[in-house]
Amino acid sequence: MFKFLKRKELLDEIPNERSTVNNKTGFFNRIKQSLQKTRHQLTENLANVILGKKAVDTELIEEIEDLLLTADVGPTVAEEIIQCLNSKLARNQLADGEAVWEVLKQQLRELLQPCEHTLVINPKHKPTVILVVGVNGVGKTTSIAKLAHYFQKQGKQVLLAAGDTFRAAATEQLTIWAERNHIPIVAQHQGADSASVIYDAFQAAKARKFDVLIADTAGRLPTQHNLMRELQKVKKVIHKLDATAPHEIMLVLDAGTGQNALLQAESFNKALALSSIILTKLDGTAKGGVIFSIAKKLALPIRFVGLGEGIDDLQAFSAQEFVRALFAIEK
Repeated sequence: MFKFLKRKELLDEIPNERSTVNNKTGFFNRIKQSLQKTRHQLTENLANVILGKKAVDTELIEEIEDLLLTADVGPTVAEEIIQCLNSKLARNQLADGEAVWEVLKQQLRELLQPCEHTLVINPKHKPTVILVVGVNGVGKTTSIAKLAHYFQKQGKQVLLAAGDTFRAAATEQLTIWAERNHIPIVAQHQGADSASVIYDAFQAAKARKFDVLIADTAGRLPTQHNLMRELQKVKKVIHKLDATAPHEIMLVLDAGTGQNALLQAESFNKALALSSIILTKLDGTAKGGVIFSIAKKLALPIRFVGLGEGIDDLQAFSAQEFVRALFAIEK
């Protein structure tokens, strides 16, 4: 059934719809502002070492490696970049620090480029089912609300399924978001079977010809094998209802957890065969460099990045603009 739970005591805990950044501001300016801490941790430190150098040697490259490793890009990515720099150095292709700077930008951009895939709703799938997963605290519930708003702006009819029945607060939060943005939601009581909630939501979406069904799930650690099996059950139930569904299994990751986010992604991908990733909370962390590890290790589409708490602060990912913003410093 469609249900709205009004809990006034939770209203103050949920940011309002107004974006924390002007809605007319482009993606570049938004991501530039959100990456301030990561830029300070990664590119500003690199700039202090690289820019202005008249000559490049192995000592400089070793220093760059140390900075990359401390900036959460991960050892695999750091090694690949250093190998590239050493190769160019051996061929006398690094004239000065500026040349190194440009190589770094190019390497990181090329690393992220394969992960830039816009999420397109196939009109043949009514509804397109998006199953959203992730551990507690990563911003999953608010990301779902923002994702629904994103589709609303495209003129899509969206239905939400409050499948996180383990925590009453999760259902209440998602319902308040839905109510504020006039999005219908299917919810049941705390402790209800998550698969049953999503089953009901699918039937409702099918009957009413909704374009998109976004299903929340209980937050869980990848090490909680019984809970992961429940998530696999939800996937199977959806697949029985529609052999092509779920059409997207989207993992929400908190950038602030650094390399732990990569471990989460690997575990969820092994259990569920993920379709894509949302990387949240980039505005509040210096560990945004983990995006490069995720891109290198998983090669999954990064559909969106979270740049703040407002309803419009979930932005479609652009590899070029991300790197451009990351390297946007005063030389």
